[in-house]
Amino acid sequence: MNSDSDLQIAGDILEVPHLLRPAPEHPSTVAEFVGLARSVAADRAQWAPLVRYDTTTRWYHRLRTGPGYEVWLLSWVPGQGSGLHDHGASSGVLTVLEGRLTEHTLRGDLSLAAGAQRVFAPGYVHEVVNDSLEPAVSLHVYFPGLTDMPMHTASCAPAALDAAGA
Repeated sequence: MNSDSDLQIAGDILEVPHLLRPAPEHPSTVAEFVGLARSVAADRAQWAPLVRYDTTTRWYHRLRTGPGYEVWLLSWVPGQGSGLHDHGASSGVLTVLEGRLTEHTLRGDLSLAAGAQRVFAPGYVHEVVNDSLEPAVSLHVYFPGLTDMPMHTASCAPAALDAAGA
C-alpha cells in the first residue's frame, strides 16, 4: 500500500472490455488508411513474393479490398512512369516500398525513397516516375476504390494542377 495516496486499484484496468472501444474492422479515416498502408508495407512477406517486373508496361496487382477501399501493389522498372493523371473521386496513400520514385507536380519534383508516403485528395494531378537506375515497388491505397484515372496532357498540366490545388 502506498502511503502517499488513498487510491487503490483492484485488478487490471485493461481487463474491463466494456470501457475499451473495439478496434475497427476496416479503416475509415485518412489516418487509418495511412496506418493500413504502413502495416502492409511492414509485412514484407505479404507483398514481396507477388512482385513482378515487366519492361513493356507497369506491373500492378490488387492486393486487398475492403468496404470502400482497394490496396494495389505496383512495380516500376527504370524509366517507367504513370503519365500525368489524377484519381477521379478517390483519395489515396502512396507508399514507396523499395527503390526510389519521383513525383512531378506543378509545385516541383519530389524524390520519394523507400518508406516515403504521400497522401492525396480527389482530383490531385501528378505523375510518378522511376527515374533511377534500379527497380522500385510501391503500395497504393485508394478510398473509395479507384474507378477512374483521367490522364492529362502535358500542355494542360499547369491548368489541371492549378485546378486541383496542387
